[in-house]
Amino acid sequence: MKRKRSASSAIFLIILLSLIAIGLYLYNSKLFERDLPVVEVEKEIYWNFKDGLKVTIKDESGIKYYTVVLSTPTQEHILKREILNDPKKEINLDIKFAKARTLLNDKEATLKIYAVDSSRWNFFAGNEVHASSKIIIDKKRPQLSVVTNSYGIRRGGSALVIAKVADENLEDFYIDTGSDKKFLLQPFYREGYFIALVAWPITANKFRATLTALDKAGNRSRAPINFTFKDKNYKTSKIALKSSFIEGKVTNLALEHNSEDIENPIERFKYVNETLRQKNEELIHSIGSKISNERIDDFKLKPFYPLKNGAAVASFGDHRKYTKDGNEVSESYHLGLDLASVKMATIVTQNDAEVIYAAENGIYGTMLMLDFGLGLTAVYGHCTNLLVDVGMKVQAGTQIANTGMTGLALGDHLHFGTLVQGVEVRPEEWMDTQWFKLNVTNVINDAKKIIIRQ
Repeated sequence: MKRKRSASSAIFLIILLSLIAIGLYLYNSKLFERDLPVVEVEKEIYWNFKDGLKVTIKDESGIKYYTVVLSTPTQEHILKREILNDPKKEINLDIKFAKARTLLNDKEATLKIYAVDSSRWNFFAGNEVHASSKIIIDKKRPQLSVVTNSYGIRRGGSALVIAKVADENLEDFYIDTGSDKKFLLQPFYREGYFIALVAWPITANKFRATLTALDKAGNRSRAPINFTFKDKNYKTSKIALKSSFIEGKVTNLALEHNSEDIENPIERFKYVNETLRQKNEELIHSIGSKISNERIDDFKLKPFYPLKNGAAVASFGDHRKYTKDGNEVSESYHLGLDLASVKMATIVTQNDAEVIYAAENGIYGTMLMLDFGLGLTAVYGHCTNLLVDVGMKVQAGTQIANTGMTGLALGDHLHFGTLVQGVEVRPEEWMDTQWFKLNVTNVINDAKKIIIRQ
């Protein structure tokens, strides 16, 4: 009897252990994985029915069934349903809706996604996931119009634009100039109105300006800004390089900026005039491109005369072509106005501003940048002493620095540059009282009259 009991116990134990082993195997087998499918979709979607709804469904065991439903309080539409004989680990959907007209009176809907994987879990039924997103239906394009603008703009110059933009789901709005540069607008005077300075880069042969608005659903509106476009001829200079210049200033700058491996004098000059210059100007563009979101009601400036009795010794826009032994070796644009008076002359700001840069910057030497608002900034290069620090608010009449010959300057002078949202523009315009009145003051005053009437 004992032997029979022992044998029965052993068989039972073997069966029990086998069942446990099978259970553990099944529990840990990929065939019986228990992870729910993953649905990747935004929780809140603005939809204009033109663009597709993006949905991604993932599962390691593979998706064998899914359905996508668009639901409103009054109706329900199956947008996509599929049973896959060959389950996929990832499904990317771009769902269109052919019956969009049936939702003309609806402003909101719910996107529901159901997915089942190919796991043997849940008694071979698989893991099922339910996901949903709120759909905000928006088929209306943003409303926009140009209130008024400067009459004309010159190549290398500036102009002012005042516009009205409205949309309850507004995402972005800007002035498109046909290049990578988009000019941003700042709130102006009354709710829904905006103002911006724009610039025509000196290196761009053609220029256009279009007010553009985009809402969260992808609806887009455009309105052309009717400038009179005026080209301007700028000076082209051929400059013969002297060995003393290359071996002196150029070599010193190159060594200061880690180019010890460049031994050829011409390559060393090209590095300073092209590579280092580009790096320095990119820094200026980056700092000068920022614009405030605070509302502005007016923009009043005095003409810029940073150097008392300063004489212009080099003009803005000069296209310089450098030669050595009769051969052209490099070129660059001079993007400022060089002014000189006496050695270490005092530099003064004529307008209230904020100091946004005060440090060394390669070919520009010891340099200051001031922000005057509305995206207008100024560069003061080749300085010796800096009399202000970053973050300081300076008032008109403040002494900010002294001229010098730091950087790539051969003689004591001030490199004075003006920028609109990081684009260099003619300083001469901002030194001209009549130009400012016609292109800024009068435009703002006219806009206010129009806004009050609307």
